[in-house]
Amino acid sequence: MGFAALITWFAAVLAGLYMLTVWLIENDAAGPGAARSQLRVPVVFGHLTLAITGLGVWVAYLVLDRDILAWTAAGTLAVVAALGITMFARWVPVYREHARPTAPAALTGPGRAAGVTPPAGQPFAVPAESQFPVAVIAAHGLLAGVTLVLVVLTAIGGGGS
Repeated sequence: MGFAALITWFAAVLAGLYMLTVWLIENDAAGPGAARSQLRVPVVFGHLTLAITGLGVWVAYLVLDRDILAWTAAGTLAVVAALGITMFARWVPVYREHARPTAPAALTGPGRAAGVTPPAGQPFAVPAESQFPVAVIAAHGLLAGVTLVLVVLTAIGGGGS
């Protein structure tokens, strides 16, 4: 079960790195009319740093077979999950607003003004996270949930390393 957790954790990290790449590319806050991201930099990079640190602790557990490392990885993963849920909760309104089929003049929200259309050839400003593919977000969340369950089960002795 420990190696299954390693595989799902690594796959979740890859999906997360894909979303981070999209977010960094699309997050042009200095551009004219740019919409401010709803995801805060400390939360994004805290989530990433803790996820990779926890993965390293999990690898150390698999190599050294020390229970304290398994519980440390589980605790780290719980904090990572809390940060991920926080970011998901901030992403949902952005996704709903971006996916709403309305006339361009009626769009409102972050970076937009009601009744104002952008100059010709310029799209409405949307936050960077509105560009995340829903399938990647779903896969990342599912992998993270499965990883958390596998790590906790392994830590309590449900499957050994």
